[in-house]
Amino acid sequence: MSKLGARAWDSKGAEVQAEPADLKAAEELARIFGQMNEQLARVIHGQQDVLRQVLIAMFAQGHCMLEGVPGLAKTLMISTISQLLSLEFKRIQFTPDLMPSDITGTEILDEEEGTGRRRMRFVKGPVFTNILLGDEINRTPPKTQAALLQAMQEYQVTCAGETFSLPRPFLVLGTQNPIEQEGTYPLPEAQLDRFMFKILVDYPTFEEELAIAEQTTSGTPPKLAAALTAEDIVRLQQVVRKVIVGRSVSTYAVKLVRATRPKSDEAPDFIRKYLSWGAGPRACQALLLGAKANALLDGRVHVSSEDIRYVAFPVLRHRLTTSFAAESDSITTDDIIDRLFTVIREGE
Repeated sequence: MSKLGARAWDSKGAEVQAEPADLKAAEELARIFGQMNEQLARVIHGQQDVLRQVLIAMFAQGHCMLEGVPGLAKTLMISTISQLLSLEFKRIQFTPDLMPSDITGTEILDEEEGTGRRRMRFVKGPVFTNILLGDEINRTPPKTQAALLQAMQEYQVTCAGETFSLPRPFLVLGTQNPIEQEGTYPLPEAQLDRFMFKILVDYPTFEEELAIAEQTTSGTPPKLAAALTAEDIVRLQQVVRKVIVGRSVSTYAVKLVRATRPKSDEAPDFIRKYLSWGAGPRACQALLLGAKANALLDGRVHVSSEDIRYVAFPVLRHRLTTSFAAESDSITTDDIIDRLFTVIREGE
């Protein structure tokens, strides 16, 4: 099958083909993604998978949780991506004293010039942007964390009975430090489930770290050219939903998710041993949408099982609750997902 292969078959065996306009959009996005990688490499060394997964989430209209130790350029990477996409970027430093109105905005008493009349006016908070970075999101109490739930799910904010729409595209990126847990408030499972991906930001290789040390201590940061506008991104988000998924691939995605539920008859023995709770139906949606966006970044308008496996780690790792047996055996959620691939295969 060619790179742009657009053939798939539905549940009745009928062939489904992509529209020419969608093929053209796939070629355009693959080309732009290559340009973005080149531009980002001028500022960030390594972390190609992190960039790809953030873009997958954006084109699939999802949100991301980034987990990594301090100093791995998470904030720089996100602000650079916003430059490449011509998007407005805002950052909130989450602290224990942060209030919900510090995120969503608040009403103030305003006096009209000339008439002297007073009225309440809503002042929009930093959530009214395209890319919102919530730095150390687990350092604020659940009441403030909950202020993001409506924005993440419905793309709007309600204040004093009035609803305000958020600009599109809208992407929330939360960061967490996996080491320091003192003074933190772990995110409730209901809020974690709102994040499409949990992305692990790892240490750079020796060569990458050497390049970082040399580049950041000499010269000035390079200027980057924008590759996409907000209107382009919204258009491509619609194209993502048109990417073809054959019935065998969607069945494979659903089987993977259902196999993570320890009380299900479909769960393997190691799932019953190592997991207390599995992923819900939102994981199925995230798998298919993420796989569609991943295919589109490669210039394809059909989804393969490899696309499902690529996005399975960021989709599932924060939706699985490990048991005491997993902790005692040093088994992580990534280990469990990797093992699932050996027992759940497409077409079986």
